[in-house]
Amino acid sequence: MTGSAQDNRTAAATSIRQAAGAQAEIADESGVLQVKDLRVQYGTPRGPVKAVDGVTFTLRPGERFGLVGESGSGKTTTAFALMRLIEPPGEITGGRALLGGVDLLKLSDEEMRQARFAQIALIPQGAMNSLNPVMRIGYQLADTIKAHDVGTRERELDDRIDGLLASVGLSADVAKMYPHELSGGMKQRACIAMAISLRPTVILADEPTSALDVVVQRQVLQTLRRVQEELGASIIFVGHDMGLMAQFVDRIGVMYAGKLVEIGPVKELFGHPKHPYTQLLIGSLPNLDAKGVLKGIPGMPPSLLQPPPGCAFHPRCPKILAHCPSLVPELRQDETDHWVSCHLYGNGQ
Repeated sequence: MTGSAQDNRTAAATSIRQAAGAQAEIADESGVLQVKDLRVQYGTPRGPVKAVDGVTFTLRPGERFGLVGESGSGKTTTAFALMRLIEPPGEITGGRALLGGVDLLKLSDEEMRQARFAQIALIPQGAMNSLNPVMRIGYQLADTIKAHDVGTRERELDDRIDGLLASVGLSADVAKMYPHELSGGMKQRACIAMAISLRPTVILADEPTSALDVVVQRQVLQTLRRVQEELGASIIFVGHDMGLMAQFVDRIGVMYAGKLVEIGPVKELFGHPKHPYTQLLIGSLPNLDAKGVLKGIPGMPPSLLQPPPGCAFHPRCPKILAHCPSLVPELRQDETDHWVSCHLYGNGQ
């Protein structure tokens, strides 16, 4: 990054902190991003749908943190809330998201616009739908950079774009191409290049390998890992593929019905899953070492319009206790770096 670009990025970060004023809160130094009691709901004629219901976690420096769960569990909504991209009838109804001591949820629209890409960036799901089909890739990258680094000269801009494309394994010629001229993997790499164009502290990757074949999935993940390590950034990786999570992330947060039900280091969580839902998720994975009948999770995810009382998983749980239908379990830490929200481990007893 050139001196002028770095100065502009620093000035943007400083202006955000100053504008936040009394709203800024100092986060725990051990965490780059602290999400506390995040709540998002969607208004419907039948009542509010609580898509994210009290999510709390800390993203550590240089960490790859996975959010996994079935469709509708609140993973993507959590990521979009952190980017302040929730559209009506959705709204963020509570919580904090502390990044660099500033609560992202309390920034003005203009302050949040300055924070996007410069401090927190999104790699969206479905690159073809995210890239403008009538603009060349280079123009879209330039537009992102110029929106923050206003004084960037054309020659400097061209060099930055060439460098960004090279960093994700694409040739400089891609800058002159339209999205439809690229393969799925190339489009996803272009989205990664856009996300890292201003060297953010946090990258949100929302199922970045969906609709790609397994070979291209691996290539995209390798690219994402490499650029993350070069930037020293932290990643929140959103997905539903437990196999990909096992290969890529350091810690996993398992979501169900808008809540986090278990958080733990990837080896610990796969080796000793505690929540019955996590156990069933892992048990549904095919195993090359042992033959057997694949087993799914019985039942269906609950309606978030009228979620079950008590533990939301109790109607599907094979280990249900007497008080599970009436008491909501708390997310508690055991003697290690492992959190679980389940009455089997002392919650509510």
